[in-house]
Formats: sequence, C-alpha cells, structure tokens
Amino acid sequence: MRYLLMLLGFLLYPVSSVATTQVSVGVSIPGLSIGINLPAYPELVRVPGYPVYYAPQLAANYFFYDGMYWVYAYDDWYASRWFNGPWELVYPQYVPLFILRIPVYYYRRPPPYFRDWRRDAPPRWGQHWGRDWERDHRSWNQWDRRAAPRPAPLPSYQREYSGERYPQPGQQLQLQKQYYPHEPADAVVRQHYQREDERRAAPPARQYQDEGPRDHDNGRDQGMPGRGRGHWQDDGGGHDRGR
Repeated sequence: MRYLLMLLGFLLYPVSSVATTQVSVGVSIPGLSIGINLPAYPELVRVPGYPVYYAPQLAANYFFYDGMYWVYAYDDWYASRWFNGPWELVYPQYVPLFILRIPVYYYRRPPPYFRDWRRDAPPRWGQHWGRDWERDHRSWNQWDRRAAPRPAPLPSYQREYSGERYPQPGQQLQLQKQYYPHEPADAVVRQHYQREDERRAAPPARQYQDEGPRDHDNGRDQGMPGRGRGHWQDDGGGHDRGR
C-alpha cells in the first residue's frame, strides 16, 4: 500500500515552475528505487553561507555536500557519489546535518507540506519526522555560521562521463579514486563512503542482511543507513535493490 501511494503521489506531483531542466524519476514496485536521468552534468551553485551546493535548473531537490549528491524525493533522502546515481536510500537519522539545514527556498520541487514554512529557514524536520527523531537530534539547527566548514570541491571530472559514457557502478569507484581523492570531513558522510566501498568490494550476486555499522562506543548496531535493518540484493553490477 505504501508503494502504491508513493506511485500515485509521483503521478500527481506538480513540477516546480522555477525549473528549466526536467528530471525523470522512476519508481519500481515492489521496492522503491529512484533514478535521476540527466543528459549532462548539472549546474551546481553554492547555497550562500552553507558548505552545500544545489541545482537551480533542475526540477528536483538536488544537492551536493562533502563528496556526495543528495536528493529529497517521496519524503525520503537518497545519496550517491555520482551525479546520476545509482542512488541509495538514506533514512532520517543518517542524513548529514548540513543537508537538513538547507533553507526551504533551495528546494526546487518542495513537497506540499513545505508551503507554510519559512523559506529562509530549514524544513521542520522534527515536526515532520516525529518526536523520536527530534529527541535524538536536539539543537540540530544551532551552529556557528562564522565557523561553517568550507565546501568540498565539486567532482568536475564527471562532466566527461555523460550520456553513453556514464560509467557502470563497478567503474565509478575506480574513477573517483583516480580523479577525486576527496576525503569527507563530515563523520556521517565518511560512514556512507565506507559502506559503499565495502559493498562495491564484495563479490557480486550476493544476498545478505544489512546490519549496518557497529557503534564502537556501546556495541549497539545502528543499521546505517536505514530506519531499521533491511535486506539488499546486488544484481551483479553494483546496484543495491531494496526489498
């Protein structure tokens, strides 16, 4: 039922009037997958005062932060190290805070519940995601703006890999290590990097239960990135498909 509602929402979802380039988003059932099909590397502009870039010409909530691309669609966050994916679902507790702090104004395709919120302030994630998330993220939007980190360099080398030249997932990691030796400064992003490196290095065509990284401070399994533990299946090309 959840996926049917998401699909219906996609069909009825309005396209932002400020966008000049259309983004195609695909939904597969069962299991939700997202594909952003761009004809070329998107124009990315820095959000003033934030170590984040956004794509003003896309009809999508599309951002770049600390070496990864981030998209907000269907009430979920997705991340990738390449501008056209493949995209991995990232659950609320594992989205970097600087992504969550982006003001509403920079969402090119804001969902309807954003409409009554201040455009110069971030979305009210505590109100949207509930008390549990808010309890675990106290003061998430309180930060010293004078001490904001510098934005990571854009992986401009990816401009050369548009269209038919876009690499398969198995090639992406090798190209990134060769042309973009960026090491994330954000601890949450570093965890995403580590998980992806481990997953790409694993043998293909495997099926396993995703237990997530271990919290070494207390031995608790955090299940990152996800709202809980889940099953992933690799199709042999590096694409992880949620089931």
